[in-house]
Amino acid sequence: MSGVNKAIILGHVGGDPQIRTAPNGARVASFSVATTKTWRDKTTNERKQSTEWHRVVVFSEGLVKVLEQFVHKGSKLYVEGEMRTRKWTDRAGVDRFTTEIVLADFVGQVVLLDRREGIPPAAESADGYGAGGDAPPPADDEVPF
Repeated sequence: MSGVNKAIILGHVGGDPQIRTAPNGARVASFSVATTKTWRDKTTNERKQSTEWHRVVVFSEGLVKVLEQFVHKGSKLYVEGEMRTRKWTDRAGVDRFTTEIVLADFVGQVVLLDRREGIPPAAESADGYGAGGDAPPPADDEVPF
């Protein structure tokens, strides 16, 4: 049996995605996502939090287009990809390692979780999803199941 390499995070983008063009002409996006955990200290009953930063690199051309158009600093995202550690050498000649969440073609996804701008309030339901157009929701006796 082979292993599973999957990373799933839900958090806020720390800055606008950086879009670069690789030597082969492919476009690559990179950005950081902050995930914050909150809890209450059992002894002091004080609310505490801890924030972790995750580096995300996107090689999928379709996702790069979506990120470029719709994702900005502060955007809330669900990101699913695989963890990769790469080695690089800094200017002083010291070997460095960086672990990133990588989204390539057919490996990973991004879900935009912000409310959409320009939608009238009547078109949005309480859970943030569209109500399905101008039609009112069916009455209980009209539900087909």
